[in-house]
Amino acid sequence: MWIAGTAVALLVALGVTAAFMARHFEPFLRGQIVEALSRRFDARVELDSFHVSVVKGVEAEGKGLRIWPPRHAENLDLAAAKGPLIELREFHFHAPLHYQPGQPVVIRTVTLRGLKIDLPPRVKPEAQEAKTIEHQNAEAAQGPGPAGAARQASQGAGATKAEWLSFVVNRVECTGAQLRLEMNKPGKLPLVFDIAHLRLDETSPIRPMSFDAQLTNPRPEGTIYTTGKFGPWVADDPTSAAVSGEYRFDHADLATFKGIAGTLNSTGHYSGMLRDLTVDGVTETLDFSLTSFGHAMPLHTKFHAKVDGTNGDTWLEGVDATLAHSHFTAEGQIVRVGTVDANGNPQESGHDIALKVNVDKARIEDFLTLAGKSKPLLSGDVSAKTSLHMAPGKGKIQERLELDGQFHLDQARFTSEDVQDKVRALSVRGQGRPGDVKTTDPQSIESELEGKFKMADGVVTLPQIHYSVPGVEVDLSGSFALEGGVVDFNGTAKMQATVSQMVGGWKGFLLKPADPFFKKDGVGAEVPIKIDGTREHPHFGVEFEKLKRTSPEKPGKNPE
Repeated sequence: MWIAGTAVALLVALGVTAAFMARHFEPFLRGQIVEALSRRFDARVELDSFHVSVVKGVEAEGKGLRIWPPRHAENLDLAAAKGPLIELREFHFHAPLHYQPGQPVVIRTVTLRGLKIDLPPRVKPEAQEAKTIEHQNAEAAQGPGPAGAARQASQGAGATKAEWLSFVVNRVECTGAQLRLEMNKPGKLPLVFDIAHLRLDETSPIRPMSFDAQLTNPRPEGTIYTTGKFGPWVADDPTSAAVSGEYRFDHADLATFKGIAGTLNSTGHYSGMLRDLTVDGVTETLDFSLTSFGHAMPLHTKFHAKVDGTNGDTWLEGVDATLAHSHFTAEGQIVRVGTVDANGNPQESGHDIALKVNVDKARIEDFLTLAGKSKPLLSGDVSAKTSLHMAPGKGKIQERLELDGQFHLDQARFTSEDVQDKVRALSVRGQGRPGDVKTTDPQSIESELEGKFKMADGVVTLPQIHYSVPGVEVDLSGSFALEGGVVDFNGTAKMQATVSQMVGGWKGFLLKPADPFFKKDGVGAEVPIKIDGTREHPHFGVEFEKLKRTSPEKPGKNPE
């Protein structure tokens, strides 16, 4: 009983002693953590509470950690900082009890919860240059100052020797984190990434860290899984920290962008700095559509791009895309823009898109299906070059989209049987074979179409268009509306055959005296024409009021 009682008393004494040491050791450890973080980030650090238990090694838990923006940062607009750079609701780690002087304490895993990182906006280039010169002049006159001295001390050979206690962290596990990137452009809302899970391995202030993360991308909304290397952290400018890795972007909802829809999946590789990334990848959207029209089509792309990870601005240096059976390439930029309200508060407006598009091997029906509510008007091979601009806003995509380019359509046929019948009659009569109109297969007549086009406010304008079928050459200009499909074209039709040959039979014989009045520039007949109605039901006709037949014997005089 005496032995048992002595053992119990000894255990109680050891427990009391351990608790006493833990309570008195806590302030020291807390000070070491705050000092190390302050030196690492060159910033003010606050830690609300820190507790240690030595029951099973050293169990430590901290709450309310705040790291403020660095005291000096040439590339960050510190005046725009609205709060701490880093906020952490709580953290936890375990360390062994044994310690060897001169050796760091190895912490296998640090667990973080409620991490928030709020990066201030970058200084604009012109302001950054002035700020750098000012800082260099100040250091030349007064020395590097406290922040610079601290950095130099931490980089010196004696810095690590002066430390009584140091830590090495093998892994950081983080859940429920948020990364907020402030913008340096007026009216632009911050870019916010919700990070469901983040793991950092091989953590070191002087070497890159391995990471594995799952985060929610804000626009387009979807889940990104990524692994790679990050760092080392640059206190003066965190956006210049090196980063590289692989990503998988799953189930991105393109409806986040007004005017389009579909579920996008993408994989790729990225490298560079956070503010200047090179990204190579592929995307697959099996149900891409324009929401105003609703026809879903498969869209595949392979791309090479530069991305500013601090604001999402993207410069496409090469996009190779296939829409259904049509291939095209593109390059340009996609930039987030915004406005401010009457009180100066930022109001997100969307993306400003400016691209150069080259359609080389494509089918016109693919594009007409995408941008139409009914069956496409034409089928055939098409090539085109155009500049594309789409301003941000809340209007329909066809009202915000602007195009300016040229196209060539070959081996084209109209999908409307009524229209194709009219094309057949036009071609056969234009060749002077009116008797073959009913026996000629309408699908054997192929049209060729080329010209220039512009699009703005939902209306396509064609200032110069040339249409031809065997026996007929047509030059037109006019426009049609995407919404409703109203068509309005005027021009001239030139036929190989004369008017009498086009009509044929006894009516053609009676029209022979009129042939000279329609002849012009060596063609059999030239007639002013008009096309109106709608895309589905166009009306073709001769503009008789513009038909001025001039007598060959008396030029300039109208015949009786």
